[in-house]
Amino acid sequence: MLIDIHCHLEHSYFKDDIDAVVKNAIKAGLKVILTAGINSETNRKALELAQKYNIVKACLGIYPIHTLQKEIELGSFPLKENKFDVDEEIKFIESKKNKIAAIGEVGLDYFWVKDKVKEQQGLFEKMISLAEKLGKPIIVHSRKAEQDCVDMLSSSKLKKIIMHCFSGRKHLVKKIIDNGWFLTAPTSIVKSTQFQENIKIAPITQIFAETDAPYLSPFKDKRNEPAFVLESYKKIAEIKNMELTEVINNIWMNWQRVFAS
Repeated sequence: MLIDIHCHLEHSYFKDDIDAVVKNAIKAGLKVILTAGINSETNRKALELAQKYNIVKACLGIYPIHTLQKEIELGSFPLKENKFDVDEEIKFIESKKNKIAAIGEVGLDYFWVKDKVKEQQGLFEKMISLAEKLGKPIIVHSRKAEQDCVDMLSSSKLKKIIMHCFSGRKHLVKKIIDNGWFLTAPTSIVKSTQFQENIKIAPITQIFAETDAPYLSPFKDKRNEPAFVLESYKKIAEIKNMELTEVINNIWMNWQRVFAS
């Protein structure tokens, strides 16, 4: 009953072996994979994957950088410009409300894009409003913008909030927990002390596991994939001093509470 709450199966790194990747996930014990679009092209690919594979659920969103129609290199992974009308894309996402699990990946990013903060915030506000309107959970990116993300979400009516790969300070982690939101344990938790500290603080009732595949692999020089989410579960069990089956059952209950209710 494993769940990968956030990945990018629509990424070009999976185009040649997506069938094998999904089979690997099923073999590893996954029951749910949430794949997140980040622009008009990948939103449509996410829907196609969800249509093709029962295990895959689509999340649709607009990544902060695409909000600004920027072209940028994200580390070793190129994220190229993808021009589209943002308001039209929001209408498209709304039209697919019965085919999506959540709004995401959305949020703010002050690391790659240090200017045009107001434009980013304006788009994030639109995505928050869309999640409110559709009654969907929201999966939030907040790199170097953690305080603003938490403040904007706190001002919303949303309750089903998943802070993807949250790297903010401890007082913000505590606020997230106090607000009843969720933190994730990405597969890079095997080596990241930041994520390990988050999981120490968060109750098991407010934790999900994610791969963010193809990024954040737990294995050196290996592309990440949903099957590897088991490494997050193992690390959570170690940190929480819990049996692995207990962690699996608790996260499954979190899934039911957030996505099935």
